[in-house]
Amino acid sequence: MMDDFFVRALLAGVGVAVIAGPFGCFIVWRRLAYFGDTIAHASLLGIAFALLIESNVTLTVFVVSATIAVALLLLMKYSIASADSLLGLLSHSALALGLVVLAFISWLRIDLMSFLFGDILAVSETDIFTIYIGGLALLGILAFIWRSLFAGTVNFELAEAEGMNPSHSYIIFIILMAAVISIAIKIVGVLLITALLIIPATTARRFVAGPEKMALMASFIGACSIVGGLFSSLAWDTPSGPSIVVIAFTFFLLSNLPIARSLFSRNSKPNIIDGE
Repeated sequence: MMDDFFVRALLAGVGVAVIAGPFGCFIVWRRLAYFGDTIAHASLLGIAFALLIESNVTLTVFVVSATIAVALLLLMKYSIASADSLLGLLSHSALALGLVVLAFISWLRIDLMSFLFGDILAVSETDIFTIYIGGLALLGILAFIWRSLFAGTVNFELAEAEGMNPSHSYIIFIILMAAVISIAIKIVGVLLITALLIIPATTARRFVAGPEKMALMASFIGACSIVGGLFSSLAWDTPSGPSIVVIAFTFFLLSNLPIARSLFSRNSKPNIIDGE
């Protein structure tokens, strides 16, 4: 019989994977991997501020991550610096500043590794409630803006011509992504959250053609990665967060084997957004 903490970890992990799947697809389609990585690194600064002012970690991480995400969009729009330079600048600066702030919190004993690589085995019932209620709200908002966001991803000018507002949808998506990262940060940590978003979505591309099917498949692959990673962590006494990412990467490698490509790739139409 499984221990309660392990059951909670499974429930929390699967919930995060289901949420991350559709968001990961848009990250892959729009080539936002480095952008997502920047927001993830900024979340450590949010954790540091939460501990410093003794506020709710999830809420503070969301506020800080969303603020940096919007600021990054504005800088990319109006700054003379290139986008990749701005991403690198903010990504590493936010991560470094977060570590410096944590160093000043001398009255608390801080497990930095759990922030960087997650501690899914320590999730509480409150964390599970936050993941599922918050996740349902995020997926509901994403479903509401899905058509406009996807149309802008395929062809921005055509989406505007059809009366949509892809710019607003994109800003909403960036804020939602900050919320997803703030919810998932306890599961796989600052350094691995982007992998959980990207790897299942990239793997799902091999098996399905339509965008909605790809989102569902990404959630399924992510959930399988969570379950496989947790059980492998239990069996071999390895860190849970990295184990989850390793299992997800294993699925990606298996999806690229010749037999997998012949079984699925040849029997499906090309995705509307191939990106390869």
